[in-house]
Formats: sequence, structure tokens, C-alpha cells
Amino acid sequence: MTNIRKVAELAGVSVATVSRTLKTPDIVSPGTRDRVLAAVEQAGYRPNLMAVQFRSQRTRNLVVLVPTIANTFFARVIGGIQEAAQRRGYGILLCNTLGDERAERAYAGMVSTRQADGLIQLRAYDPFGASSAEARPPMVNACEVLDEAPCPTVKLDNRAAARAVTEHLLSLGHRRIGMIKGPRNSPLTRDRLLGFQDALAAAGLAPDESLWCPGDFTLRSGHRAAGDLLSQSEPPTAIFCENDEMAMGALRRIREAGLRVPEDISVAGFDDIAFASFCDPSLTTIAQPAEDFGRVAVSLLLDVIDERDEAADQHCIMPFELVVRESTGPSA
Repeated sequence: MTNIRKVAELAGVSVATVSRTLKTPDIVSPGTRDRVLAAVEQAGYRPNLMAVQFRSQRTRNLVVLVPTIANTFFARVIGGIQEAAQRRGYGILLCNTLGDERAERAYAGMVSTRQADGLIQLRAYDPFGASSAEARPPMVNACEVLDEAPCPTVKLDNRAAARAVTEHLLSLGHRRIGMIKGPRNSPLTRDRLLGFQDALAAAGLAPDESLWCPGDFTLRSGHRAAGDLLSQSEPPTAIFCENDEMAMGALRRIREAGLRVPEDISVAGFDDIAFASFCDPSLTTIAQPAEDFGRVAVSLLLDVIDERDEAADQHCIMPFELVVRESTGPSA
């Protein structure tokens, strides 16, 4: 087996530096840490992790709770988490919870019982319940965030982003705009609806709830909801979908009805997943930095684990960008 001296030689550092990097990577400079980890990979070195964990009293594992790994946006966030965790010498334990609170509490118990060092929750639910601040295990809430989260958070200003999409549609002359919403109890759904209403109110338009259809962020729900909107006696001239997958489902249903996008009806989404720029027509949407959500969440969580004084009060708002593509055009 390759030994630690070979790793030190490849990285151009001392054996002690390699040892520090593997035991406590947070105290090593990022450049040195990256060289050592690259050398570990190149040499195929496998340290005695049980001994490292025993000495540091850390498992160097982070639990990640994701509502569904099938969602393309969450997959990108997880990619950012994995990259950032690996750079800091941590592994991740990925739990596909399907929004089941009992499952989330069970997985969170791994942190409470010291089988993992901290938790990243990607849904607006606190699996630690009413734990006091002193007894609360390290946790960060990212993406879909609790209104009064008892821990650091990473989120988007969904209300402002939804308003930007709606203002774009209004600028094209659309006045009868449908909306395909997300899951009923999600803060994302609520805030994106509020942003939609903000833009309508600023344009002097009253909200028309007959143009709002429920969805669940899946292709199928977008397809179904678009059919419901098109069946109205006076269909909308544009549809704002609260995520890209529902927007792509809507595009399919609109084509099946013999209509053209955007000539007959415009469609906008939210998230800018990889398929958004490749579907036909390419999708107007809100781009948000999914991988950075994951990277920032890991950084905040490790600050909490390291008991840095400012960590508990960190609440990060990530940037967004309106990306205008072929799926939106002037009102007919």
C-alpha cells in the first residue's frame, strides 16, 4: 500500500502537512489542501480513517437530506455539496427522503448520535424539532427554507425572481397570464406566487385565480395543468411555470394542441436546468446558481461545526438572472 511519505513527495510538502490535511483540513491553506488531496488520489493512498476519526472525534461525514434526487435542480445542488465537502476532507451521506418526516428525523439522528458531524436539509422542515440552541446539532437549511429557520440558511429571493419573469411577460404585451404552481405547502410556491402578483399589481392588473393551476414540480403536472388552461373558453396568452420541468411538460401539451410557442402562447420557467437551453423552443427562465447553493451550504455547516461565533446567524441570499430565450414573444 502506498504510504504517507509518497503522498508528501508528490505534493511537495512535509509528512506532517499531509497528516494535518487529513486530520484537520480546515487549518491548512486551500492551495496546500488541494495539492495534498490531489496527491492522495494520484498515489492511491488510503489513510486509516478510523484512527483519524478517533483522534479528531469527528466522523468527517455530512448528512444531506434531499426531497427527491430525481429533480434536476437538486442534483446540481448535490454536486456542489459533494465537491465542496470533498475539498474539505468530508464525505456525504445522501438521503432521498421523498419528503417523509419520519425518514428525515431518522437520518438526522445520525448527527445527534455522532455518526455524522452535521446536516444539510434541502426542504423546509426541521428534523431536530424543538431542540434548544445549545443542544441543537449542526444544521444548515438550503434551497427551500423555513421562514424562521433556527440555523444558517441559503436561499434565493424567489419573490423578486418571479416578479422579474412576470414583468418580462407583461413587457411583451401579455395581460392574461396563467401560472402553474408548485407543491401546495412549499415556501417556494408561496413566494413565487407573491412575486407574480406583485408584478400584476404594479401593472394595474387584478389577479385572476381561474388562471392558476396546481402542480408538483414534475413534467407530468405541467402537462396536465397546461391542458386545463388551454381548455378554458379564453385561454391565457402566456404561462409562467414555477419550475422548468413543469414548463417542459406544458410545452409538450401545447404542441399536442396544435399551437405554436411563442407565436400562439408564451411559456416561461424557473431554475435554468441543463435541458432549458436545449428544448424546442429553448426556454425563458430564471437562472440560479444551483452548485453554489451546495458549496455555500457546506461552508456554513463547517463554520457551525467549528463553533465559529458568527456562524449561527448567517443567512445567504443567492443571486438570480432572467434568461430570455425563444419560448417567450409578443402577445398575439
